[in-house]
Amino acid sequence: MMNHLFLTLILIAFSIETGFAQDADTPKTTKIWDQAPHNAFPDMIRFRGMFYVAVREGNNHMPDNSGRVRIIRSRDGEEWENVALLEKEGVDVREARLSITPEGKIMVLTAVGIYDQGYQELYPMVAFSDGQGGNFSTLQRTELNIEPGLDWIWSLTWHKGIGYGVMYTINEEEGWETHLLRTRDGIKFEKVSGIDTGGNPNESTLRFDENDRLYVLVRRESADQMGVLAKSEYPYTDWSYTKLTVRLGGPNFLFFGRNNLLIGTRDYRETGAKTVLHRTDLKGNIEKTIEFPSGGDTSYPGMLYHKNKLWLVYYSSHEEKTSIYLSKIPLPSLRK
Repeated sequence: MMNHLFLTLILIAFSIETGFAQDADTPKTTKIWDQAPHNAFPDMIRFRGMFYVAVREGNNHMPDNSGRVRIIRSRDGEEWENVALLEKEGVDVREARLSITPEGKIMVLTAVGIYDQGYQELYPMVAFSDGQGGNFSTLQRTELNIEPGLDWIWSLTWHKGIGYGVMYTINEEEGWETHLLRTRDGIKFEKVSGIDTGGNPNESTLRFDENDRLYVLVRRESADQMGVLAKSEYPYTDWSYTKLTVRLGGPNFLFFGRNNLLIGTRDYRETGAKTVLHRTDLKGNIEKTIEFPSGGDTSYPGMLYHKNKLWLVYYSSHEEKTSIYLSKIPLPSLRK
């Protein structure tokens, strides 16, 4: 008995020394979707015990009126099935962001554009699932209480029965603008305040902390192009701004405990773009970075927590065809 116990302890020690403990912390990444010529801009939620992922399918990255949004789902993250295809003939349906409404339905928020050597029209559209997540409505145009332009509500976060999103308006002559909007039904939106970061702000993700403070992560396309973390207290009309030390692309983030953020984004490098995850403090100072298998046309992560792991879905063209990948990162490895 003593010899058997001694041998077992030696084997355990050998496994740890040769990398067993490291393997337990290593993210597991797999390809989950590549059915279209170009598969990109994913987002992910959990709904009724299933993972749902939205994918923009098209001929290429740039708008060419071929874009459509496909919704797939999985119970275990391994086997995926098609649920819905949202498209409109003759227009480009861009990437979609997913959320769950207070009524218990999946809301798909997307932007639809008519493209001819530049956007001739661009406006937000939405679709909703039934209560079981099995059937989705057709796309319908949102209603805004501000003068329409080339408008895109890039993401939406629900908080205490109200949906909040940042809409950016493209104006090549005067510079791009961002506005905080709110909605109660996902269709009718009203302006709350302007978010003035400068630098042509655009893609923005919103999160609320436990004290109802609103954090907004903003991508910027001109000036120094560095991302900005904006913060505001209720009623979200006065803002403070912290400039980050990195550019952002398809930015997403989650709170990680009381003192940290996990920011998923495109990392711009001279050697080519990568999809990365930054652990930062609440001011956006980077403390740790994880790089995922990626390259070329890549990023736009969807993120959620499940069973002591961060599940992160993103797209990449590092294996030639632009495809959707899912990575599962053990939370203990993110605390080190």
